[in-house]
Amino acid sequence: MSVTIRTRPNGPFLVEGPVTIVDAEGNAFPINPDKPAIALCRCGQSSNKPFCDGTHKSCGFEAAEAAPTPTA
Repeated sequence: MSVTIRTRPNGPFLVEGPVTIVDAEGNAFPINPDKPAIALCRCGQSSNKPFCDGTHKSCGFEAAEAAPTPTA
């Protein structure tokens, strides 16, 4: 199974597929294997980093990147 990372408008990175998230020392964060996706914080304000806790909704975070449109 492949991994897909989606950007959410003004929100987190949504990671779908089997992944391991490790800290700077190489320790793995516990991830529930029954969850189909995890949300990673990109606003920097989550109290549950590296995971999103929804704080982006109230801290004024804005980001709406879009992939380039393929040219013919």
